[in-house]
Amino acid sequence: MKILVNNKETELTQGNTLADVARQLELPAQGVAIALNNRMIPRAQWAEQTVKDGESLVIIKAACGG
Repeated sequence: MKILVNNKETELTQGNTLADVARQLELPAQGVAIALNNRMIPRAQWAEQTVKDGESLVIIKAACGG
């Protein structure tokens, strides 16, 4: 299945949930937010939220500084 991650086409090889995407992309356990089709998805819902072919994700990582 192909999805867009931060405007880059990505092949999802395992699973079809946001939690699966986070594992596949080796995202850190904290400090990350994901928007699916421009809608923020709370981390508590990542395991239930499915991702379909062609959908778009925006991944935001927290950064220190000012």
